[in-house]
Amino acid sequence: MIIARRFLVRGRVQGVGFRYFVREMAVLEGVRGFVRNLPDGGVEALAEGDREAVTAFERALRRGPSGSRVDDVETESLEPAGAPAFVIRS
Repeated sequence: MIIARRFLVRGRVQGVGFRYFVREMAVLEGVRGFVRNLPDGGVEALAEGDREAVTAFERALRRGPSGSRVDDVETESLEPAGAPAFVIRS
């Protein structure tokens, strides 16, 4: 079953390679969607894929790359929209 979730990540998540880490984890798990920096210093990610893949992706988001500090992750379930790939948005 394909699911979709939106994540808002707060902490030290800009300027530490967080978006590139997220893209790498998405490719590793076979998740589609996007990641982007937000003006308030947070990061937004949208992930679509099998439940197990999205769950593993979320675990990686909560951990983050070395040099980052994840303070909070808000999640929201969405209807899958059929994203073709995982991309970094500016």
